[in-house]
Amino acid sequence: MKRFFKELLETLGLALVLFLVINLVSARVRVEGFSMLPTLDNNQYVLVSRLTPRFSELERGDIIVFRPPMYPEADWLERLLGFPTLPGQYEDYIKRVIGLPGETVTVENGVVKINGTTLVEPYIAEAPDYSGEWIVPEGYLFVLGDNRNSSSDSHSWSYLPIEDVLGKAVLVYWPFSDWMVFTGNQAVLAAP
Repeated sequence: MKRFFKELLETLGLALVLFLVINLVSARVRVEGFSMLPTLDNNQYVLVSRLTPRFSELERGDIIVFRPPMYPEADWLERLLGFPTLPGQYEDYIKRVIGLPGETVTVENGVVKINGTTLVEPYIAEAPDYSGEWIVPEGYLFVLGDNRNSSSDSHSWSYLPIEDVLGKAVLVYWPFSDWMVFTGNQAVLAAP
């Protein structure tokens, strides 16, 4: 009986260590809403790498999950354990990186330009029906949803502090019929 309890404790300890390690390096996120259509749809599940923003630079076109800058930081234990959002708390956002630190983002006549060069965006639902110009400060990103006209993003609430990025989307894993791996840079600047 003593051996049984020892093995049970070892198994539970190993399971706990694996659970914590998996949640340190990845997160599972459910897409809520339609701001990323046609790339991501409501109720899809996305695997997110928490290591990417810590050990490599984010690039234009990356799809990221972040804490919206207008909301307070969640409890660190909730983030680590991946607890679902409790009533009254905010939801993490998922958007696409468009402007990097030091760049000028211009939206005019339905076209997004980076430092005056047009951004080729085959992934958007429709051209933006708003206009403006933003100079991205150091330490910040400019992010937009792929469903440009139905998205709460940088064009409406300003820049995203890089420190608020929780991770980079790696793949859609559920529903299985929607399986998709995000590869390389999907947003490219047109040749001048």
